[in-house]
Amino acid sequence: MRLRHSVRGLVVDPDDRLLLYATPLGDATLWVPPGGGIEPGETLLEALRRELAEETGLDLDGAPPHVWHRETPGVDYVPGWDGVINDYFLVQVPAFAPCGTDVVGEFRWWSVAEMITSDDLFSPRGLLTLLPALLAGDLPVEPVVLDGRPISRPG
Repeated sequence: MRLRHSVRGLVVDPDDRLLLYATPLGDATLWVPPGGGIEPGETLLEALRRELAEETGLDLDGAPPHVWHRETPGVDYVPGWDGVINDYFLVQVPAFAPCGTDVVGEFRWWSVAEMITSDDLFSPRGLLTLLPALLAGDLPVEPVVLDGRPISRPG
């Protein structure tokens, strides 16, 4: 089984807002953390630095904590692959206006309260349950393995 391995940055500002970008999902909007595929020979952190720079313009310094791991086999998110693996890192930075060289979609800073009241969808599954612990400083020693079920397509 061929799974596309990606990294994602849970980019959080001092006001505990999470930076996400919009992507269509059926008749709904799905908001996802910036990131993308790992290139041959890259480590997870090298890929994260490159992807955040390309998508948001963020120059990541240091080694943020690796907080979540998710494997979702059998989905058609990426044509030619049998599913995806996403590794998530908590990146705490001052708020900024995303201005990367890769245009991936509309970016927005979201508070947990705004996400709870939104009709939109958020990835990864369980984000609204898991994120508050990270924002409170409860970081796992090892990455937490997340639910591998895909986000349902509405309609």
